[in-house]
Amino acid sequence: MPSFRAAPVRVRVPATSANLGPGFDSAGLALSLYDDVVVRVADSGLAVDVAGEGADDVPRDRRHLVVSSLRETFDRLGGQPRGLEVVCANRIPHARGLGSSSAAICAAVIAARALVLGGDELLDDDAALALATDLEGHPDNVAACLRGGVTFAWGDPVQVLRLDAHPDLAPVAFIPTTKSSTKKVRGLLPETVPFGDAAGNAARAALLPTALTAMPELLLAATEDRLHQQYRASAMPRSAKLVEQLRAAGVPAVISGAGPTVLALVGDAEADAVAAKCPRGWTALALSVAAEGAQVVPIG
Repeated sequence: MPSFRAAPVRVRVPATSANLGPGFDSAGLALSLYDDVVVRVADSGLAVDVAGEGADDVPRDRRHLVVSSLRETFDRLGGQPRGLEVVCANRIPHARGLGSSSAAICAAVIAARALVLGGDELLDDDAALALATDLEGHPDNVAACLRGGVTFAWGDPVQVLRLDAHPDLAPVAFIPTTKSSTKKVRGLLPETVPFGDAAGNAARAALLPTALTAMPELLLAATEDRLHQQYRASAMPRSAKLVEQLRAAGVPAVISGAGPTVLALVGDAEADAVAAKCPRGWTALALSVAAEGAQVVPIG
């Protein structure tokens, strides 16, 4: 049985955008929109308090994703505490393609590790990434959430290349009121795609790291996708239309993760003008790339 810290731990986790066009299930980008989770080991029981995004919808028991992920991580670290108090301040919209589930999982993994004496040795960064990937089901969002910046993930066990984004990169997220189910939209993907589409995607994915880090003038070409967005368009027609309109105007735009949020990858000087293209009823957030991933931060 591990020894637990008495003091509470606060973890801050960034929103993420995955796929980024052709980088299906591999490319990720950390965004400057954050959830905060405070966890304290208690004498007994479970108390869960949630404020902000999703507060009216999420359970306040063991089914809460932060709680279930804490339990899984404590098991990996040697055993469960007698009780837990969990407080979540959510700013990442739920079920919009901005990595809210990955943020919850990563916050839990990092918090549990910090609450266990010697947790860093028992669960190093690579092991934390592997666990978060197991809990989420794929590595693209959790890699960006844990490492920050631009990430490319592959392999089993998962490996990650983390890069610094170009300093002028200023993502703009267009967030609709509608939600999306990752499981549902993944079910729309075909078993096979035309060889030409696969070859085209490979070429664009090869451009993506350079475009995101050194040559943003390549982003319009580098974010062209033929692998997944067209097949999922029927589940989010307004998002698909917005991507088409933005790209026709020369703006590198993609479906963020499983959608329905649309992400435009533009420069600082263009961000406000691009945000002004926000459709009625949507919310536009001009963001930056979060250089830091999930981290323990001071309380207060």
